[in-house]
Amino acid sequence: MGKYSEEFKMKVIEYYLQGNSTTGTAKHFNMPAHSLVDRWVRKFEKHGLAGLIKNKTSSYDGDFKRYVVEYMRENHLSATETAIKFNLATHSIVLKWERIYYEKGPQALDEMCCGRPRKMRKDKKKSTESNKDLLAEVEQLRMENEYLKKLNALVQERIKRENKKK
Repeated sequence: MGKYSEEFKMKVIEYYLQGNSTTGTAKHFNMPAHSLVDRWVRKFEKHGLAGLIKNKTSSYDGDFKRYVVEYMRENHLSATETAIKFNLATHSIVLKWERIYYEKGPQALDEMCCGRPRKMRKDKKKSTESNKDLLAEVEQLRMENEYLKKLNALVQERIKRENKKK
């Protein structure tokens, strides 16, 4: 469920349609921005109550994304107007698709996955091999350390013997 329920959105829209401004409506309902009221009203006028309900479909195919971006450019619409036209959740989706379309090409919209990027998975084979390598390196360093300690002890012993002879 989103931050605002459909009932609340309808109350806000009804209050606005009674002749109040978007700013006045936002203040009346203690909303952070009047642009939210404006977006809800425009979506309601375009799609009715269905425009206020959160889309269950959050993934779209590449052809749809391409069509949305091309429609926006051909009709000289803003991202917000385009999102309202196609009943998308927010204009930022359209901006993201547009950026990918122009930076990487239209085919990149087919390859684009939705949602957050996955966390890096640890490859077990690589991690076990790297663990073995690290353990071998640690063992090598321990042996070098022991060797240097013994060498240092021998040098100290030799210095003591030489000092006794004098």
